[in-house]
Amino acid sequence: MTIYFYSAREKPYGCFSNFSPHGIEIDGLYYRTSEHYFQSMKFLGSPDDMEAVRQARTPKQAASIGRDRSRPLRPDWEEVKDDVMRRAVLAKFETHADIREILLATGDALIVENAPKDRYWGSGADGTGKNMLGIILMETRTILSEQDELT
Repeated sequence: MTIYFYSAREKPYGCFSNFSPHGIEIDGLYYRTSEHYFQSMKFLGSPDDMEAVRQARTPKQAASIGRDRSRPLRPDWEEVKDDVMRRAVLAKFETHADIREILLATGDALIVENAPKDRYWGSGADGTGKNMLGIILMETRTILSEQDELT
């Protein structure tokens, strides 16, 4: 079975989107969405830019600031971006029991971000994209399942 998601408004899997309204706290700071955290980490070492992203009113605004190449992108971004996303997604599903249950209920289903314009995080228009967000969600599901087995 394959589960496709894209919009944060889709039920029940919209919670898999980084734009879903599930805040997280990491390193003592609160982020309105996992998108806010992910985009702010592009500017590690530039506190003003990080804070501009963190304070963005919407995840769309946070993404827009994060994609603004007039701001200094951290030099190691390509090397660390997957792990930044892993940290954000794990924090989100550890924080919110309701969506943790939705993720765990997917069992061993393939999870695909059906993002037509994103061939890295999503499936791309033709379905042959890397789907890294889907992969990270499945990795997170495994971590949460293992945590549950220990309790």
